Amino acid sequence: MISQLDAPETPPQGGRHLARTAAIVVGVVLVALVALLATRKSTDQQVSRSQILGKAVPAVAGTTLGGQHFDVDQHLGQWVVIDFFGSWCGPCQAEQPELVKFAKAHHDDPDVAMVGIMYTDKKADALSFYRRSGATWPILDDDGTTALSFGVTGVPETYVVNPDGQVVAKYEAGITAAALDNVIRRYGGESTTAPSTSTAGATP
Repeated sequence: MISQLDAPETPPQGGRHLARTAAIVVGVVLVALVALLATRKSTDQQVSRSQILGKAVPAVAGTTLGGQHFDVDQHLGQWVVIDFFGSWCGPCQAEQPELVKFAKAHHDDPDVAMVGIMYTDKKADALSFYRRSGATWPILDDDGTTALSFGVTGVPETYVVNPDGQVVAKYEAGITAAALDNVIRRYGGESTTAPSTSTAGATP
């Protein structure tokens, strides 16, 4: 009879198999992580796909929270940034400073307009959010019809419409002022500084 102290110290076969499996799993995860980091796009490149890209912008019209009329059709000839947002939305709050930065840079640009569209939000909360952030572009309330026509499934979602009225870009989150400017340049737009009453600086 072999006593416990005399037993060989070789680990059981099951233990070796488990350790080998764990090492393989860790290796696969590391390879996937390296591949993800290597292929990760910059914020400027993170343009989402959408069924309406390259198509005419859906109807965007109504009375703003400031009591003014807005109709995207009246902005043909301009670049229009359409931002679906919610004051309760964390990513919306995070990217709002970039939208404000873009709006301020184009405040006197006659070629650029902006409009925000509330998404399951309250008017008072949306106005408070805009005022705290320094945003001044128009805000439209939406009963869901506009969001549905764009295929919005959540916020934030930001769309860029070219002067011909075609949707050329969509961002789901992480938009930056530089990315918006790059989209405009990519599709042939130019930034101007001529005095204007552009809606990028209009009252909500």
